[in-house]
Amino acid sequence: MDSIANERDFQMLAADRYTFSVLSRVLNGPCNCVRTDHERLILCHTVLPYPVWLWTPDGLTAEEKERAWRLAQETLPMAEGYRYNLKYELAEYFIARAQEEGTPAYIATNMFAYDCPQAFRPEKPADGCLHLCTMEDAAEAADLIDRFHADVAQDRTSLEQCEALARQQIEDGGFFFWKNADGETVACCSKRISDGLGCVGSVYTKPEHRRKHYAQHLVYQVTQRIAEAGYIPMLYTDADYAASNACYEKIGYVLRGKLCTIAAR
Repeated sequence: MDSIANERDFQMLAADRYTFSVLSRVLNGPCNCVRTDHERLILCHTVLPYPVWLWTPDGLTAEEKERAWRLAQETLPMAEGYRYNLKYELAEYFIARAQEEGTPAYIATNMFAYDCPQAFRPEKPADGCLHLCTMEDAAEAADLIDRFHADVAQDRTSLEQCEALARQQIEDGGFFFWKNADGETVACCSKRISDGLGCVGSVYTKPEHRRKHYAQHLVYQVTQRIAEAGYIPMLYTDADYAASNACYEKIGYVLRGKLCTIAAR
């Protein structure tokens, strides 16, 4: 197994462009661990608390599934708290093998990958407007990122790390608030451009301001900006949040791929 990704790996990932867009992006940056055969298996991890990414093609043989399992356990074992993002057919095998090894595992998150060929303006109005964040907003943005991670119960980092992320996204012109008619920040989201895709993320609405269509208008306007800049808008969602997924579908997002996160119990 090689510890450096090359063009062959990115060509393989092109077959799952939406589902594994994050993996394509992180392979271009600093990684804690990369293992690839440049043909049928890529393992990649940045840092904790983020999950390990495992890419495999569809239709794996039993031998290929076992090979992926052994690689994961030898490098970043589930028993030490590592979680894995992977396709369902491999997840089922991993869960069964974990049970055999005495480390019961489960699907912690079901994820959908969407793109948006054409955005549609939300039918229901919302007061307020979009706000592109500046460095003056960094502390508030960090707080909302932290709340987002707490809300989805994953990838929780320190507030200092959230602020570093907020500053980086603001510097890249990629963090937004929705401010209501009173000028109060009620929702946020980010956008990240990579490989021709504009990924919308960190969509969060303060609990006291939910069900007022703020997030729908926020995502719609950010989606429009991505499309107007010549990129394909996309996003990941928790498949179990039916209301959020319906919100995205109403403004034009189309389901393109599925994967899950598994973890030890």
